[in-house]
Amino acid sequence: MKKVLIIGGTGSWGQELTRQILNNYDVEKIVIYSRGEHKQVDMSRKFNDSRLKFVIGDIRDKSQLKLASMDIDYMFHLAALKHVPVCERNPVETIKTNIEGTQFATEVAIENRIKTFILVSTDKAVDPMNVYGVSKSMAEKIVVSANLKTFNTKFVCIRGGNVLGTTGSVVPLFKEQILKANEITITDDRMTRYLMRLEDAISLLFTAMIDSKGGEVFVMKMPSIHVSDISKLMIKELGNDKTQIKQIGIRPGEKMHEVLVSRYEASRSFEYGDYFVILPTIDINQLYAKWNIKDYLTEEYNSLNNRFLSEDELKENLQKDGWLEKISVKELEKYSKDELLNYFKLENWSRNNQI
Repeated sequence: MKKVLIIGGTGSWGQELTRQILNNYDVEKIVIYSRGEHKQVDMSRKFNDSRLKFVIGDIRDKSQLKLASMDIDYMFHLAALKHVPVCERNPVETIKTNIEGTQFATEVAIENRIKTFILVSTDKAVDPMNVYGVSKSMAEKIVVSANLKTFNTKFVCIRGGNVLGTTGSVVPLFKEQILKANEITITDDRMTRYLMRLEDAISLLFTAMIDSKGGEVFVMKMPSIHVSDISKLMIKELGNDKTQIKQIGIRPGEKMHEVLVSRYEASRSFEYGDYFVILPTIDINQLYAKWNIKDYLTEEYNSLNNRFLSEDELKENLQKDGWLEKISVKELEKYSKDELLNYFKLENWSRNNQI
């Protein structure tokens, strides 16, 4: 892995991916491509590594993306509008970024003869019932079908569920709510979600990058949790006997339980170590013959029929990333929600000498 481009590289996934590439691979340069100058400056200071190159650009801007991806070997596509209610209110903008932007990225990868293109997708793309899910489902289709247009670039998708502590997840929100208002709001206490630490999720990504043949969707095997279990544990560790839990109802476009492999995909999906692998509905470059699989799944893989984390396992995962460490309300008020995420996560990394 010599030259890498990460689209949307200043986000939670992008920063952890960058850290693992720098620490584990002989890399010549990593180009971080994103829209926000402040996040790029912040990331540059935190990593302080001459191998990082920062380019301001939007995935909607094909010409800028093509320039940024010249002489690149591996392209990771992490950029997306992903907050479900925001996408519901802004469907046209979501289409422009998540669908049209992905099309531009695949075209650029082919034109610049990039070796491997990896899209990070989501469980929301399975049986989609909201704008975000539909857009990511289309993004997967675009990436998979790109394998029909070239033999020079390998296109593969990674599909994951919720990753602990990333931007938009409930963990930083719950911590902020407890420390600021001494209450937590949850949508429905019956709701289940997949959950995995970001470090583990990124590690799995490399396996798919190396082992894929082109055209697959690799699905991370992730344990499940009840959202209410997270709230109760965080109140136990950070709250007090006056901390309240308020149910506010399911948000627009939300599901009660998430699915990573649908019942329609099961008949062409199989287990592969820490993954399930989904083969496309069309045979791309003799992909079925290359895998030569005889035993396929017989049912869908969802967050309700899955293994659930115990309270001790959940606590251990939260502790590893510093989410159960307290901070004074006075200090808390200095940070926005996104800044809080970076503060808790990156302070913990620094203490472990990982950056």
